[in-house]
Amino acid sequence: MAKWILIESRDPLQTRDVERQFELAAGLAREGHQVTVFLIQNGVFPARRSATSALLEILSKSGVQVLADDFSLRERGIDGDHLAPGVQPAGVDVVIDRMADGAKALWH
Repeated sequence: MAKWILIESRDPLQTRDVERQFELAAGLAREGHQVTVFLIQNGVFPARRSATSALLEILSKSGVQVLADDFSLRERGIDGDHLAPGVQPAGVDVVIDRMADGAKALWH
């Protein structure tokens, strides 16, 4: 099966397209693909424990690795102690490493 990294830069409160991106990630994982969702820029807002973080918890439970860009988190005042369950901080170099390892990337 393929490796995927889906990069989400938008806040789900701004557009419903984000939910569709998360549904795609979950569907790929159900099909047996190795899937990572990497949250960056305003996409890190749901990584903070809140009502919108439920989407990320569902993703994590479905086998999708959910990472949040540590720089974007710091810029928005979100520290690691307040992340939703299943979300881990990571550097943007993860994206480069995954792509170098053959992962297909989709930026939204």
